[in-house]
Amino acid sequence: MTPLTINVHKKSATLELVYPDVSHELSAEYLRVFSPSAEVKGHGPDQAVLQFGKKDVHFKDIEPQGNYALKLIFSDGHDSGIYSWDYLFELACNQQSNWTEYLESLKETGKSRESLFIAVS
Repeated sequence: MTPLTINVHKKSATLELVYPDVSHELSAEYLRVFSPSAEVKGHGPDQAVLQFGKKDVHFKDIEPQGNYALKLIFSDGHDSGIYSWDYLFELACNQQSNWTEYLESLKETGKSRESLFIAVS
């Protein structure tokens, strides 16, 4: 499903997708850890790589890909995922269950949403 409007909220690092009957806000962190790229998904069902330390990631840029998708470029340098309209809608509709499973996976593996790097002034 193609959104009617796409709003990028830089302060909150969220992408708002507005559809005819509903709108969804997806955080940069959520979109980053569920990137459709081979780097994250792997090349098969058992090859997915759990992403961690992405709590503070934000959007560096967003580029339209024809009339079918967005390319999201994140502050951690990740830029290889092409998010089709269908995939974005799927992520929006399944956000709660996806996020719950993601947090459980982090807990099971002893990983954290927190970045390993701390900015020092």
